[in-house]
Amino acid sequence: MPHSGRVTSELQKIVGRRLREQRQALGLSQEAMAERLGYHRTFLGSVERGERNLTLASVEQLAASLDMAPLDLLKD
Repeated sequence: MPHSGRVTSELQKIVGRRLREQRQALGLSQEAMAERLGYHRTFLGSVERGERNLTLASVEQLAASLDMAPLDLLKD
């Protein structure tokens, strides 16, 4: 099934929104979360804005750091 850039962009936005919601629910700043993951704060910010196309391994790592299942980051 072919994928358009728009579909990818929508999924990136969903992942970013879910990531931000869970991070905030845990009371973590972007800086604290980035440090926990070994990422730069600006990278995490770009993920939350849906500007990064993450690998499945990255989705798995982000989800684990937030105590959630990777699939939960993909649900709208």
